[in-house]
Formats: sequence, C-alpha cells, structure tokens
Amino acid sequence: MAELKHRSVIANGIRIHLVEAGAGPLVLMVHGFPESWYSWRHQLNALADAGYHAVAIDVRGYGRSSAPKEIDEYRMTKHVADNLGVVDALGEKSAIIFGHDWGAPIAANSALLRPDVFRAVALLSVPYSPRGARRPSEAFRLMGGKEEFYIEYFQQPGRAEAEIEPEVAKWLLGFYYSASGDAPAPVGGGTMATIPHGGKMRDRLTVPERLPAWLSSEDLDFYVSEFERTGLTGGLNRYRNVDRDWEDFAAFAGQPITVPSLFIGGEKDGPTRWGGAAIANFSKTMPALRGCHILAGCGHWVQQERPREVSKLLSEFLKGL
Repeated sequence: MAELKHRSVIANGIRIHLVEAGAGPLVLMVHGFPESWYSWRHQLNALADAGYHAVAIDVRGYGRSSAPKEIDEYRMTKHVADNLGVVDALGEKSAIIFGHDWGAPIAANSALLRPDVFRAVALLSVPYSPRGARRPSEAFRLMGGKEEFYIEYFQQPGRAEAEIEPEVAKWLLGFYYSASGDAPAPVGGGTMATIPHGGKMRDRLTVPERLPAWLSSEDLDFYVSEFERTGLTGGLNRYRNVDRDWEDFAAFAGQPITVPSLFIGGEKDGPTRWGGAAIANFSKTMPALRGCHILAGCGHWVQQERPREVSKLLSEFLKGL
C-alpha cells in the first residue's frame, strides 16, 4: 500500500491542500458536496499501485484549503483555474482528471476549457451536459414541482447552514445514507432531492441505526471533524453560482468534450437517473467516450460504495489512454 502524503500548494493565488501517493503520470481527483479529499481514499492507493501519481485535493472552501468569503469566488471558472494551478504547482504540464458529484462538472469543464492540459476525464455520478438555453435556476424550479429542488433550497446564504451546523454529525450521516444505495424510501415520502416549502432537508433524511458497510465510524468521524471545523458555507457556495456559471460559459454553449472520457454512475443515484437524457446524448457531447458504466444497486457515493469496482474501471481507463 502506497504512503499517503499531505501537503499544501499555492494554486490560482489560494492554498490548496492535497493528498498524494505514487509516481508516474498525474491523475488529479476532485470531490463533491459534502466531501473531502478523503472521498478518494481507496483510489489513491489503487492508482498509485497501478503506476500513477494520484492526487486528491480539498476543493476551495473545504478541509485545509482556502475558503474565500465572497460567494462569487466559488464560480466554475475559479475551480478550473485552481486545477490548472495545482498541475503547475506539481511541476507538470498535463494531467488526467477525475471528478465526483460537483467534482464531475468541475472536471468536465476543466477538460472543456483546457484540453491541452487535461488530456482525459472521468466523471462519476453527474453526467456531462453542455450549457443549454435555459438558465439553471429556471430548470431547477421546474424540477422542484410543488416543492423546492434542493439546489433551490441551498441558494439563500445561511439558510441551509442554519439547518446543518447545529447537528453536523447527524445531518451528514443522514445525507450520506439517504443518497446511498442502502437507503430506504425517504422519510415522509417524496424524495430527498426536494423539500416542502417552509420545511428542511433533514425532514427527508433517514438516519440509520447502524452505519452502512461502506462507511466506517472512522470515516464518518473524519468528515464530521472536518465540517465541524470549517462549516458548510464553502461547499454550499458552489451551488450559489449556477446562474453565474451559465453566464460565464455562454461562449461554450453546446460544446462537446473532445478528450477521452469515462462515465461511472450508480443505478440508484439521483444525478445519474436525472441525467438519463444527458447519458443518451454522450455520442455527441463526449464523442471520445471510452465507457459508460451504471453500477447495479449503487447509490451516489460510487467510489466509496464500490471502491474495488470503481478503482478497476478507472485503472482500465487509464491503461487504455
């Protein structure tokens, strides 16, 4: 098993904490909400053992990385610039980039904007969909129906924080479990992706009596300690830039990702299921796709719920480049 090394680098003018293992071609891994470099703990060792320099970052606003106060500091272009800065700080000219959850569109847009640097991309959970004609806030309103879609719920600064931060451990466990392949139907019916007007997301979460097999008490303790220290605002601010991103990427409307790509999703994963139309359109939006894998019975946390299977798929993708 490779040794995991922690360090921080200056990238795009801020501090980015990263964890790395192995030597060889650079593979940069980007996590989502509410996660950490730790979400890639299984892949760090697997990819290092396969002959790669595996690097998992704390995205800005998370963990030991810088957390700018201004909301617009979390727009997509900032995240892409952070990734470019990490590659440069590591003394490399190019990298393969993997992303999960919010990390998937961050990775996708990194490859879209700079295919000369990010020469291949793997997306987990969230399929690539080019910028469309409809403003994201309008699309999410339609997705919410008679309730609020969770991304709508996250828009108002302080609102979700007020729900989460008094009981970080309980909320995180409920969120992780409810989005996993182990979860039963949401509490009170409906779905955890929508919230009744005036309600709270926690009312739709199920807190299990026992931890699922893929999440140990040590794993949960790590996440809880990180977010009790940093709060959730940095992560939530990513959601608060969806319309800014849409404006920023106007020149890239409909543009495909041309570098070799891979998609891995869970059969029970919300973003993968909602993204059925995007997946069906991969031949146009990701014409260099090398594989699309939907893991039976798996939920949202694909690389943690199915670490061996996902690590194998990622390693095979890398070998084929």
